[in-house]
Order: sequence, then C-alpha cells, then structure tokens
Amino acid sequence: MNRVLGTIECAVGAPQQLMPATDAESLAGVLKALSDPVRLRLLRLVAESPDTTACACHMPAALGISQPTLSHHLKKLVEAELLVREQRGRWAHYRLESQALNPVRAYLAACR
Repeated sequence: MNRVLGTIECAVGAPQQLMPATDAESLAGVLKALSDPVRLRLLRLVAESPDTTACACHMPAALGISQPTLSHHLKKLVEAELLVREQRGRWAHYRLESQALNPVRAYLAACR
C-alpha cells in the first residue's frame, strides 16, 4: 500500500524583518556568555545579592569552583557587558548591568 503525501507550499520569509547582522553579532556575544552553566549561576548570584552587588571573595565557595575558574567566568561576563567590575581595596565587587539583558528579552519577545 503506497501512501501519498500532500505537497506543502514553501512559506516566504519576511526579509524586511530580518535582524541586522551587527545586532545579531552583538546578541550572539551575550548569548555565548550566558551559554555556560557556571556563568548562569554567577549572574543569578550577583542579581540576587543585596543591591545586585557581590564580592568575589564569597563566590568560589558558593559555587564550588576554584578562584582561577571564577576569574575566567567573571571576565567573560564583564566582556559581554553583563556584569560591571569595581575594585574595592583587595577585592573585586561585581554588579549586574541593569540594561544588559534587554536585547535578549527583546529578541525572545520578537520570536513569539
């Protein structure tokens, strides 16, 4: 017994709504920084800290990682402009960049 499948017409995309390449590159950088489980946990740790500011001295124990690993991940989050680093004496303090996740929110909203 042969089955005959109906033909499905190809849907035409909307090129006028295509995301500009520069916006896509910028967003991809943020999403790459967020694509690591340790970085997601770090971002949440800072976001939930009082005044969204956290001292690096407490982070390794909270996350169960070494100081060099912490430094690597914090550097990636700062480079992606998700966190802001402030040196206070011997310790670095990190705070969430308040507008940093807006492009991600806007992109996800546009993809509904």
